[in-house]
Amino acid sequence: MERAITNAALRALRQILRASERGGRRLATATGMTPSQLLVLQEVERLEETTPTMIASALQFGQPTVTSIVDRLTGAGYLTRQRGETDRRKIYLRVTEAGHQALDDAPDMMQAQFKDRFSALPSWEQAMILSSLERLSDMLGATDLDAAPLIDTGAIDRVVE
Repeated sequence: MERAITNAALRALRQILRASERGGRRLATATGMTPSQLLVLQEVERLEETTPTMIASALQFGQPTVTSIVDRLTGAGYLTRQRGETDRRKIYLRVTEAGHQALDDAPDMMQAQFKDRFSALPSWEQAMILSSLERLSDMLGATDLDAAPLIDTGAIDRVVE
């Protein structure tokens, strides 16, 4: 019985990893973006005009990571940078027409599905799932790894392959 439960747990982990990879490939094919790039673009669109610092804070990404992602999104023509008029030290980000089109073309991400379904659960069940995931992270020796709140594999500032 113990081996069957262990195998079932490993299978469930593998299914999650494969679903994440599949979602990332679908996103890359449709938009040329990684999940983290899409999140940054979505956040800039949501805030309409914002700074990289505000994006880093909202998404819980490091400032250097956001800078790297913004560089890629700007290079792809999805974002523009503009110096502030009153404070020239500030850089403001805006989504371009191409960026809006990429957002329209993007498939639904696993993360959005998870947030919707997870928030619909009763708080006791959310706490149980969180506890189980934290325990699993500890069992796998992954608690010391820096991780953004994002369902994705690999570095969050990577280039689409």
